[in-house]
Amino acid sequence: MISKPKAWIEAMRLHTLPVSVAGVISGAGCAAYYKSFHWLPFTICLVFAIGAQIVSNFANEYFDYKNGLDRKGREGFRRGVTEGDITPRAMRNATFALLLAVSILGCTLIYWGGWWLIAVGIAVAIFAMGYSAGPYPLSHHGLGEIAVVIFFGLVPVIMTTYVQTLSWAMLPLTFWIALAIGLMGANVLIVNNYRDIEDDRAAGKSTLAVKFGAKAMERLYFINGILALIFIEIGIFGRINLIGQLGGLIYINIHYLLTQQLRNSSGAELNPLLGKTAMTMFGYSIWLVCALTLGRI
Repeated sequence: MISKPKAWIEAMRLHTLPVSVAGVISGAGCAAYYKSFHWLPFTICLVFAIGAQIVSNFANEYFDYKNGLDRKGREGFRRGVTEGDITPRAMRNATFALLLAVSILGCTLIYWGGWWLIAVGIAVAIFAMGYSAGPYPLSHHGLGEIAVVIFFGLVPVIMTTYVQTLSWAMLPLTFWIALAIGLMGANVLIVNNYRDIEDDRAAGKSTLAVKFGAKAMERLYFINGILALIFIEIGIFGRINLIGQLGGLIYINIHYLLTQQLRNSSGAELNPLLGKTAMTMFGYSIWLVCALTLGRI
């Protein structure tokens, strides 16, 4: 049994949080391209996105434990509730308390974007909980990757840009970047589910990896990275200079190396790759901000 503070920090899964940060940062880059970047709504979007992901991570621990889908000594990162470091009641209470706080924070964006943003916030809350809970948990039915593309790509990038620009004229740029960021985020989940194939199969958890097998996930991981680069190139075509294009070249080489590591690793060996995939996504989002802000033709 480990200390409670460390158990809670582990439950947040800090190594995955760059996924939510990357979407908001990419949206900030798009807003900056249109000379509409504003610190306050950007910061609120950033904290909201991180908080929503932590809610989802907490809910995943609690509901997987409650449904008997976790076991002690699993290949993945330590689960505090399953290992007895955190009580189920404490995790449940923390999940709903944080969900309430994040929802209140999200409501402040109404000041910039209007009341219709409540519908977006409700959708994000449903996803955060519905990933692991409810009558049809997305992560248990092979829908996790699709949900990630939507809620870690399309929603944060487009909505972060919108609350700053207050215009949909940014969609020709933002949509393609959002789709690319979503595919990169899906790759983080692919590594997670690739690692947990045997554990999930034994627990009856039908992830995409369980449905189609390890080889299919290796191919999907590689294809997602290629498509992400193509979509970004479509979005930024004619918008930034050649120096700004170097980020794509760096990214695709790193992505190839990570794909090789995925193919040659198994079990707990894949834990570092999960963080590397998330950080590669984060790094490319930073490059995009710089390219869109400083590299305009």
